[in-house]
Amino acid sequence: MKRPKLIPLSGYTKFSVTDMRRRSQQFLSQMRPRRTVRQFSDQPVPRDVIENCVRTAGTAPSGANMQPWHFVVVSDRAVKREIREAAELEESRFYHELAPPEWLDALAPLGTDEDKPFLEIAPYLIVIMAQSYGLRENDEKTKHYYVAESVGISTGFLIASIHNAGLVSLTHTPSPMDFLNKILCRPPNERPFLILAVGYPAEDAVVPVIRRKQLQEIATFV
Repeated sequence: MKRPKLIPLSGYTKFSVTDMRRRSQQFLSQMRPRRTVRQFSDQPVPRDVIENCVRTAGTAPSGANMQPWHFVVVSDRAVKREIREAAELEESRFYHELAPPEWLDALAPLGTDEDKPFLEIAPYLIVIMAQSYGLRENDEKTKHYYVAESVGISTGFLIASIHNAGLVSLTHTPSPMDFLNKILCRPPNERPFLILAVGYPAEDAVVPVIRRKQLQEIATFV
């Protein structure tokens, strides 16, 4: 077993209790109005902004530091069109053949259906791939641990970073998503985790009325 190579912690800043309270409240105030948006503008977004958001996602913790994620950032119009066509085919089957009535009832207040224009209109689609195992240079497989948990945390970092940059996003998970491997030429050790549409909201964007649970409903302090 290899001995760990350890270095002193750097980059950490200890804040006063007053500053901690202020910073935590400021971040809450910034994140509280975050909403999932389905109507996007086609206004271009600077690529370096997206790069920084992906870099932020890459700072997330992961099982055994395997970082089992890959982000395919799609801006090509033809590729986005291909993704939309494939996704809508699966979504049509879901809404008209596979989804039980209670699932459709749960989705009804959100106004979703099989039509997914945002997959073409949004300037960027970030396809988040989960790597079930790694590949060394000699094609030797390396085991990845807690893949779903790690990729989920990284995706949360990405969504928060996108909101922080002044953009909006939409998570999309057509099922199945195997078509993404083919369209994006991804290797067999990767499986699609979700598609994240990213951009500016359309001028006439609307969002459903929702209620977020209060602290006492989502947390127990023991």
